[in-house]
Amino acid sequence: MVAVVFILILFTYGLINFYIGWAGWNYIFKYIPYVSKGLYWLVFWFIAWSYLLDRLGKRFLPFGLENVVSWVGSYWIAAFFYIILFLVPIILVKVIDKKLHFLPEWLMNYSHKPHPVAIATVIIVIAIIIYGTWNARNPGIVRYDLTIPKKATVEELHLVMASDIHLGEIMDEKRLEKMVEMINELNPDLVLFAGDVIDSDASFFTERKITDIFLMLNPKYGVYTVLGNHEYINGHVNKTITNLEQSKVQVLRDDAIEIANSFYIIGRDDMSRNRFLEGSRKKLPELMKNVDKRMPIILLDHQPNNLDEAEKLGVDLQLSGHTHRGQMFPNNFITERIFEVDWGYLSKGDLQVIVSLGFGTWGPPIRVGNTPEIVDINIKFGG
Repeated sequence: MVAVVFILILFTYGLINFYIGWAGWNYIFKYIPYVSKGLYWLVFWFIAWSYLLDRLGKRFLPFGLENVVSWVGSYWIAAFFYIILFLVPIILVKVIDKKLHFLPEWLMNYSHKPHPVAIATVIIVIAIIIYGTWNARNPGIVRYDLTIPKKATVEELHLVMASDIHLGEIMDEKRLEKMVEMINELNPDLVLFAGDVIDSDASFFTERKITDIFLMLNPKYGVYTVLGNHEYINGHVNKTITNLEQSKVQVLRDDAIEIANSFYIIGRDDMSRNRFLEGSRKKLPELMKNVDKRMPIILLDHQPNNLDEAEKLGVDLQLSGHTHRGQMFPNNFITERIFEVDWGYLSKGDLQVIVSLGFGTWGPPIRVGNTPEIVDINIKFGG
């Protein structure tokens, strides 16, 4: 059944790409001198299938070509997405015009040169991708000042949280260095990562000297992370954990730890464990059975699901990521419906929730409609 669904998805993807390629040739490229039809389709199909080639066959690609295919494929997914968003209304308008005949005759029978609508579509899509690339590479800092009405031996806590870094070929060591520099400039007491730190295999750590970069972080109370769904998808969970912990990033995998005799951090394993490994993550009541609820409790959970449970069990602050807020507009309208909060702050009874839209990108290396971020949180204890 899974194989049948996969084949249907590939067939549909190929069919849509064929239409895009056909439109590109008939409305633009056949009018450009010295562009042969055969070469056009050869290049087009390489671009269209490059993302899948990278995901399924990167281990078989020659050295150097893997990186090229990864970048080309990632950008094509973004272009493919926005081309469809423009093509659907264009096709609908053409269908309606066959009945109502409201479009000018010259526009419908335009020939012998590239069509203005096709040219405009390409220009707009390219502009979106250029802007989205720039936007994805210019993260900001989002600040929150919170009060947790529980006493602790420390009166205040300054923590920084980042999520969804997606380290790999696209989000490389230079981007990580920039993030670490931004965090160090904030001089936090505690650094937390809310999952999806790694989007590559474990060899990435040694090849790009990732450990050395993480070791530049040295907050007073340490650096902690939970696993996200992509740590499981990449299939190297144990090696990833080993590399992170060698980088002095402590992985909380269904663990509750007490910090400075003042507050707890509870780190939940990701829900994806149920699909990729035997067994499932622990229930939250089990994780909290030995936690002193008179002390402040911070929950780190990659996906912001089932917030009612955290509220009922006495969690004071939940930090999550995962949503990317859709990453590319208008996908945010989907994430808004899936999650109770897909970005920002939510107060839910005694529970406070902060969801980050992430520092990095997955798939297309662009962000449209949202800006990558580091979350800077100042907490006062005791009300």
